[in-house]
Amino acid sequence: MEIKYKQYLLLIIAISAFAFSSCKKTETSNVAAEPVVIGYLIPGQPISIKVYQQKDISDTANYGPAITGLKLTLSNGTSTVSLTESAAGTYTYSNQSFLAAGKTYTLQFTYNGLLISASSVMPAKPLNYTATRTLINLPLSSLSGPGATDAVAITFKWDNPDSLYHVLVFKNDDANAFNIHPDRNSALNFTLNAKQAAGYDVYYRTFNYIGVYRAILFRVNKEYLDILNSNASSTSQNLTNPPTNITNGFGIFSAMQADTIKLTLTQY
Repeated sequence: MEIKYKQYLLLIIAISAFAFSSCKKTETSNVAAEPVVIGYLIPGQPISIKVYQQKDISDTANYGPAITGLKLTLSNGTSTVSLTESAAGTYTYSNQSFLAAGKTYTLQFTYNGLLISASSVMPAKPLNYTATRTLINLPLSSLSGPGATDAVAITFKWDNPDSLYHVLVFKNDDANAFNIHPDRNSALNFTLNAKQAAGYDVYYRTFNYIGVYRAILFRVNKEYLDILNSNASSTSQNLTNPPTNITNGFGIFSAMQADTIKLTLTQY
């Protein structure tokens, strides 16, 4: 099953944006010393790498100013391509055939006299991704009361003989999604960390909205899971730099592949 990436890639970027916006700063004068790099490689999509300055802790924006005028290159181990600055701080390459499973991709550029680099291996696309159902009725009795979270609404499975990392992203496609818990500040879209499993049970109370969802299974690398775990454990009282795989910088450069299953959620 194929999937339109542009509509949900912003969800992944938003997760990382929150993590990197909490980078610890000790001296305002050193904020711009090392760049923040955000790049996700997904086969079938144009390559896009964003580069920002670090932001001061008093700044309310997700990132600092975009860094322009850089010369970014990307190597797949046998050939190297140059990225073009298509917007301020956004560097792209449109040849989709450059990305392939099993290859190691290395990003490089120079900033403030330092060589900035990062590498990531493109995983294979998930195989045999299935769900026990695609229509889920959310009974009122399963949403409250003792033992409510013990009821499994749906089970996802996929092949994972090598214990690779996976996350499940749920994206609601309804323009006017209906919140079945109006008294809660419920998340419409959400991410579940499946870690290195070959399946995942999702409980009824995990779903807060009815409507049409895409359940997107991402096969990811450890650098992405490190960011996800760091974001889950960070608080306003714990402003530390999140993990990064960027040498001489901050942020994340990671390759991933995905498959999707469409779900319809109703309530009775």
